Amino acid sequence: MHSIQRSILAAACFAALAIPAFAQVTVEDAWVRATVPQQQATGAFMQIQAAKDSRLVSASSPLTSAVEVHEMAMQDNVMRMRQVPAVELPAGKAVNLQPGGYHVMLMNLQQQVKEGDTVPITLVFEGKDGKRESVEVKAPVRPLNAAAPAAAQGAHKH
Repeated sequence: MHSIQRSILAAACFAALAIPAFAQVTVEDAWVRATVPQQQATGAFMQIQAAKDSRLVSASSPLTSAVEVHEMAMQDNVMRMRQVPAVELPAGKAVNLQPGGYHVMLMNLQQQVKEGDTVPITLVFEGKDGKRESVEVKAPVRPLNAAAPAAAQGAHKH
């Protein structure tokens, strides 16, 4: 009986080690804003949810070597965009990367990003324990005017 219990205990310990210690992260509704010819930057937007407290710490794409995590925020009554070191992802809460807020900037573009294209993006997340996990996203490109937040739609007619 003792050897069976030891075997079960050993199997349980092995299974526990096989489970990733890092938070699982899900990314939904990823998309990239289309550009006009000669435009050298665009934004990528998505909804991110982590099972455990973690942070989005970086991003990359084969489309360009210059990819940064940015935030749009009011500063001295002026909307400003700035690079941020990370976006906090509280456990179990969806965090939206959207126009006018946090987003991934794709800069120094060498070609136009057209509606219907798909942009591969690798997101790097870091858990409280310092372990990192990469998530690959294939973001479809949406038209320039698709970026208006739902609350602002209709407020700006073109």
